[in-house]
Amino acid sequence: MNIQLLRHATLLIKINGRLLLVDPMLSPAEAMSPIANSTNDRRNPLVPIVIPQNSLQHIDAVLLTHTHRDHFDDAAAQELPKDKLIFCQPEDEIKLQAGGFSQIIAVHDEYHWEGITIIRTRGQHGTGEIGVRMSPVSGYILQAKGEPELYIAGDTIYCPEVERALQTYHPHVTIVNAGAAQFSTGDPITMTAEDVVILCEHDTKTTVVAVHMDAINHCLLSREELRCHLKEAGLLQRVFIPEDGELLVFTT
Repeated sequence: MNIQLLRHATLLIKINGRLLLVDPMLSPAEAMSPIANSTNDRRNPLVPIVIPQNSLQHIDAVLLTHTHRDHFDDAAAQELPKDKLIFCQPEDEIKLQAGGFSQIIAVHDEYHWEGITIIRTRGQHGTGEIGVRMSPVSGYILQAKGEPELYIAGDTIYCPEVERALQTYHPHVTIVNAGAAQFSTGDPITMTAEDVVILCEHDTKTTVVAVHMDAINHCLLSREELRCHLKEAGLLQRVFIPEDGELLVFTT
């Protein structure tokens, strides 16, 4: 299984011979406005995207955790072929249909495709009223014979839903959206450094891949800060923090 970070939460995942594009945000650097109610006015994305040459032409399907603009932006809606297969949470199906996409599979609980089992998980995109307004969001478990079991947690803080997914599926690899994204008021809406530590301590066997940093203006936790925190906790060897464009290879 290959996992390549393109930028933020946009990933290319090759599993069972199929290439999945996860949460595509394809806009050029600074093409989008700052996130509303954030603590700075930097334009998004903060950095260019790193896309391997011709890779988007070879994807077999798109996998969306949700359709907030940092996970599915206007550029992705325009550039992806309208007949490209898209897996999504049920709540996003109508929006994608309105965008002209014709091959949409809403994953309610579990779906089997090309030898891959896709299981939808839940999460909490923040706390209190903000968490309610930011919902719904999903994550996914990907299973295939001869491949490591993968958990894509999506935009969520560490919460009972994440803990339940870890306890139920015991994934070999867990991708977390860190960055401690936060508005000018309220608590973080994605995983903080402390959340990543708690996850590692809860499931001591999963290998963690931390993404969702240094690309959107309200993600206040940087890669370097996360590395320092993990080093202090003695967990740096358990967590991969890839740079944009970096390819990770996992085997059973």
